[in-house]
Amino acid sequence: MVFRKLPGVSASGMGLRLSQKFVFLLFLSGLVTLCFGALFFLPDSVRLKRIFLSKTEIQPVTVGSGSENDVREHLKRPKEQGMTSAKGETGTKGKSLSRKPSVSHEATEERLAGGKAQEDLTLSRSKTESASERATSSDRGANPDTFSYQKFRGCLLKAPLGRDNGKPGDPQTNERREKVKEMMKFAWDNYKRYAWGKNELRPLTRNGHIGNMFGGLRGASIIDSLDTLYIMGLMEEYNDAKEWVQTNLDLNSNGEASLFEVNIRYVGGLLSAYYLTGEELFKNKAMELGEKLLPAFNTPTGIPRGVINLGSGTSWSWGWASAGSSILAEFGTLHLEFVHLTELSNNPVYTEKVMNIRKLLNKIEKPHGLYPNFLSPVSGNWVQHHVSIGGLGDSFYEYLIKSYLMSDKTDDDAKRMYYGALEAIEANLVQKSPGGLTYMAEWRGGILDHKMGHLACFSGGMIGIGADDGAPEKRQHYLDLAAEITHTCHESYTRSATKLGPEAFRFDGGAEATATRLSDRYYILRPEVIESYMYMWRLTHDPKYREWGWEAVEALELHCRVESGFSGIRDVYTMTVSHDNMQQSFFLSETLKYLYLLFSDDDLLPLEDWVFNTEAHPLPIIRKSCLQDETTQDKTVSK
Repeated sequence: MVFRKLPGVSASGMGLRLSQKFVFLLFLSGLVTLCFGALFFLPDSVRLKRIFLSKTEIQPVTVGSGSENDVREHLKRPKEQGMTSAKGETGTKGKSLSRKPSVSHEATEERLAGGKAQEDLTLSRSKTESASERATSSDRGANPDTFSYQKFRGCLLKAPLGRDNGKPGDPQTNERREKVKEMMKFAWDNYKRYAWGKNELRPLTRNGHIGNMFGGLRGASIIDSLDTLYIMGLMEEYNDAKEWVQTNLDLNSNGEASLFEVNIRYVGGLLSAYYLTGEELFKNKAMELGEKLLPAFNTPTGIPRGVINLGSGTSWSWGWASAGSSILAEFGTLHLEFVHLTELSNNPVYTEKVMNIRKLLNKIEKPHGLYPNFLSPVSGNWVQHHVSIGGLGDSFYEYLIKSYLMSDKTDDDAKRMYYGALEAIEANLVQKSPGGLTYMAEWRGGILDHKMGHLACFSGGMIGIGADDGAPEKRQHYLDLAAEITHTCHESYTRSATKLGPEAFRFDGGAEATATRLSDRYYILRPEVIESYMYMWRLTHDPKYREWGWEAVEALELHCRVESGFSGIRDVYTMTVSHDNMQQSFFLSETLKYLYLLFSDDDLLPLEDWVFNTEAHPLPIIRKSCLQDETTQDKTVSK
């Protein structure tokens, strides 16, 4: 390089100045490099790293600080490592954090005899099942630290849909099952015709209903119906639902959503659809939505608030909740879904959130061993001493026993909490009427209210499925108690003109299992009584439960079926019914599914492999030892 000589400057002087400049620039660049490098070691440098590093290089931060930003950054990792976006675009898979040992997917032996079950398949179901086959085949080359659908299927004891899709051998029972299937198709077809994409159908006015429960999310009836359509073999309808999820389910809403309802209906419905079909679409949507629920836990105690804006992440308590309380049945009905979100994402944050709720509940004092319905998410103290096994409390208890069962009976904390609560319930709430009916009263600071809600009628099934794991000397007692409560709930149906049960019934003033207030006389297609019939049938095979279920089918057909769907009624005690013009999404998810299972063989979604969330979405039992067994072979069977 040739330098032009400047006037008055010698060549040697010029070289000296250039050397000084070079040294200065070298020092300056080193200083800048050192400063920027230091930023990467600061405690909260994740945002800066995201500016300079590609997405696949972002490292997760430590969970546990409780900071909203930390939680969101921690969750970026599974989302950015191959999750499908709302538009269906797949990112690049990277390494993920795991405490599991490496697992080989090359074993060649089938694990259990249940894998030999074969069913006659329709062409449409075969096409749907190809997604499951793709999922299992792709697992063979996947990172062993990620969830393997292949290994999950290999750990099931039986084929999910049974040897013949649960078809009963008895012709009358099969005819009744086919009738329930026709009811589902009728309800679905009218929803699709008049309310497609909305949350529920209004069958009288033939239009859709959105409501304000889901924070701008749409398609509640679609998500709630996915697994029901699939297990009934309504494959054309199922494929329409799947296509809607793929092209129209927009999770970027910005409204007030119920944490509880979004979790049990949307997250639960998507998880169930994934486990039954192997469609990655459902898994990815469930994890994306689960991430949006986490900011609700950003409270001083970690007890989530009941309402969340899915867009901004801000959360608050229901305006009607006493002193800004969180509701027992809401924050206590997250465990099943959140544990499965951890299982699928390999991200412990979901399980940590729900286990923190357990820790707080174990720490605080419980009046007479009971769990009141209102708890402050700020102080962690009970706000009112109102206890109910019906609304506000119900599914908290359900999720304790189901958490134990879903853990393959390893969650001893859930077991202890459940049987402790059941003992307190028996001592304080379980009552016997003068007419010999066993019922669950409500407790208000030591004063009993002799009322039982329709929602509390799930407890017959709950106590039944927990009977075998109680103290040996109490197992028959629990099964008897479950049968007595189920009988009482059946009585609430038979004592009405329509043979459908009221929203709440009382045992005072001479009344037994009867609604004495006009405001309690309505029926909104609820499933809880039928739910207990289904469980008690599976536990005892007493034919009366199927007869009671058929009575409900006939009553639904006679009083709730209208020209364009099914509708709740305002007064179960009059034959001149007045319809409420609402086909609830849980009618498709729960009521019709439980009826279908009631008239099916027990190997359709066998209880040895599946638990049902409180929206009746089947979730598989997690067999950790099997999932970590290197010799577990894919025994995926045709469904």
